[in-house]
Amino acid sequence: MRVLLFSKYSRRGASSRLRSLQYLPLLRGYGIDVEVHPLFSDEYLDAIFHGNGRSAMANAWRRGVHRFKELLRSGEHDVAWIEGELFPYLPSMVESLLARSVKPYVVDYDDALFHRYDLSSNRLIRGLLGRKIDRVMRDAACVVAGNSYLAERAARAGAPRIEVIPTVVDERRYRPVDHQEDRRPVIGWIGSPLTENYLLDQRDVLEKVCVEHDARLLLVGAKASVVDRFHGFDPEVLPWTEESEADAIARMDIGIMPLRDGPWERGKCGYKLIQYMACGLPVVASRVGANIDIVRHGESGFLATDRASWESSLVQLIEDRAMRLRMGQAGRVAVEETYCLHTQAPRLAEVLHSVGQNRCAA
Repeated sequence: MRVLLFSKYSRRGASSRLRSLQYLPLLRGYGIDVEVHPLFSDEYLDAIFHGNGRSAMANAWRRGVHRFKELLRSGEHDVAWIEGELFPYLPSMVESLLARSVKPYVVDYDDALFHRYDLSSNRLIRGLLGRKIDRVMRDAACVVAGNSYLAERAARAGAPRIEVIPTVVDERRYRPVDHQEDRRPVIGWIGSPLTENYLLDQRDVLEKVCVEHDARLLLVGAKASVVDRFHGFDPEVLPWTEESEADAIARMDIGIMPLRDGPWERGKCGYKLIQYMACGLPVVASRVGANIDIVRHGESGFLATDRASWESSLVQLIEDRAMRLRMGQAGRVAVEETYCLHTQAPRLAEVLHSVGQNRCAA
């Protein structure tokens, strides 16, 4: 079976790496060969991270032309697999034409992409594109959603088939670590410069807890300058790389995921929580969206709703090593049972096979 994957990024982009590209070796074992065509290049990501909007826009236009050419030869494949949409900020006409040309497509969502349009501050975008993603969902042979919030939107859009497949880790890359009892506990966060504002929302709590309870703070993927935003102690900042992220998380004792409670945040899939849990860490997370499904409050970690609950949760874990170990073990079990590559790969393979077979039957 041949599948043409229209991903958003190469492996450098987290959404593409985690939602599709990490599955490709396992899918080959199910007889599925996937040809990958990312929309945005690594140069585009470099331009975005360094604030070079003009360079990013020029690169996006070039890649858009290339994607259109690839669409013209999509008939050589059995199924198209789309990450979110084919062309950002353009109407859903291309996806509709793809569906009507007897080329079934599977579309995958790991965030609330539809809010880019229906909640845009630009009235023209809301008017022209506010229902774009609903039409893409409706025309798909199957919508794969990373959490229940995204699945509910697909259901309201009239998607004919919806499968919830969480964003998962390759559990073989993450090993639980039992740290020395007499070392200073390390509170850890992993993310990117684009998400560090969520971390800074809890800056006052983190400062207080680290200073008063002699804990350390390790930040992976934040800008180096974020250190200047903290007072009374110096967090350690490590650059993110795909090769080093598991080792960096293994240096932590507690993993955190602060979020705001808004429409965009409810669409997030809680991946960093799953990374922490895969390393046997207890977690503290905002009680928002997929976090509520991933964290078993009081068993694998704590769900916090305000500054007081953030502080009390962190203090409990800092002071009680046995609790950290117990919750970390529970989190690792949850990863092995639900949130790992080898558990979800058969489900994804079944989706692609069934869509391809239905096309042949038609």
